Amino acid sequence: MSRAPITERVTTAAKGDVVVFLIGMRINRWRTLRHWLPVFTGMTRMLRELSRDKSLGMLECRAYTAGPRTYSVVQYWSSSTGSRARSCSPTHRPRSSDTTPACAAFNRRTRDAKGAVGIWHETYIVPAGSYEAVYHGMPPFGLGEAHGVEPVARRGERAAQRLAG
Repeated sequence: MSRAPITERVTTAAKGDVVVFLIGMRINRWRTLRHWLPVFTGMTRMLRELSRDKSLGMLECRAYTAGPRTYSVVQYWSSSTGSRARSCSPTHRPRSSDTTPACAAFNRRTRDAKGAVGIWHETYIVPAGSYEAVYHGMPPFGLGEAHGVEPVARRGERAAQRLAG
């Protein structure tokens, strides 16, 4: 979906704490396609499921590649449900009530991958007043896409002012 750039300087409209969840995978053995491909496609299904149901708490996500082997996703979560981001992680053993069907399948596929793929995640709960963002000449992105944007002047013209809350 293409959106027109915003011509004024804006900042994120996020209020309070923000949650940033990073998750990714690294293909360790290319020749074992049958082991790593289900994990890769499972991650895609999991993101689609989380994007469709906003009540799960994921506000926005964006996928990136870091070379031919490594794929990463940056996710922004509502602060009240930020811990839910970790419940989808394959390093946790979520109870069935804590996860979605795609998350459960992703965890199962990861365990069955037999080392052909590595999975990692990091969760950051960033307190209010400890983040700032500016967007100019582009559509909302990152925190601005997840939480919406507002004119910079509402939060301060300088980064130090925005960080001070």
